[in-house]
Amino acid sequence: MTSTTTTGRLGALSRAELTLLVRNRTAVFVALLMPLMMIFAMKSSLDRIDLGGTGLTVAGAALTGGLGMVLLQVVYMNLVATYVARREELVLKRLRTGEVSDREILTGTALPAVSLALAQCVLMIAVGGLAFGLGTPRRPGLLVLGLLLGVLLLSALAAVTSATTRTVQTAQLTTLPVFFVSILGSGLFVPLEVLPDRAASLCELLPMTGVMTLVRAGWLGGGEGYDLLGAGLTALAWTVCGVFAVQRWFRWDPRR
Repeated sequence: MTSTTTTGRLGALSRAELTLLVRNRTAVFVALLMPLMMIFAMKSSLDRIDLGGTGLTVAGAALTGGLGMVLLQVVYMNLVATYVARREELVLKRLRTGEVSDREILTGTALPAVSLALAQCVLMIAVGGLAFGLGTPRRPGLLVLGLLLGVLLLSALAAVTSATTRTVQTAQLTTLPVFFVSILGSGLFVPLEVLPDRAASLCELLPMTGVMTLVRAGWLGGGEGYDLLGAGLTALAWTVCGVFAVQRWFRWDPRR
């Protein structure tokens, strides 16, 4: 009975949030079109980078980086604005007065964005395999693990970032540090293999680097077992820290 009740509450929250997401044309544009535009931008930049010795093709690097862009923009950036909007509109505060738990509120709010991001990733993998000759994922389980860790990590980071964000408009600024650090240092735009050893070692500790390592190895193959284990543990550690930070600092009341 408890499981059914929890599922019903999550379903109701998710349907309501999905309706609001569809009505927000700006959010839909960012979620659907911006990742595709960024893929073309990444491909142009990678054409000027020597990928020799990395084992990557331009198409492979661009499309796996595109998966990371989908997670960042559809999950992280979209959810920060969503959490802030619901908080300032007193929606979160009202929900807490009912039987819905805090975890269910956060999860139900995030589910539409997470589902949309995963659907886009599946479509991108299918298109990449057919149109760019990348084939089917070499290690599907590893790819799925990377994507799931990515959505969990970025959902937690979105909730944490929302605590320092006053308005929906300022969410465009507060999300930039994680966004730029990830695209420049986690292997989305520039594979870590082309960086100096010291810089690459530091970048391996960034939140999205472990996720990207698992996603790239899962789709394209390669990667040593020790490196993949380290990448998974790094992503898991950041996720645990993110969940702890949400429990400690997430704001339910408006910042007024």
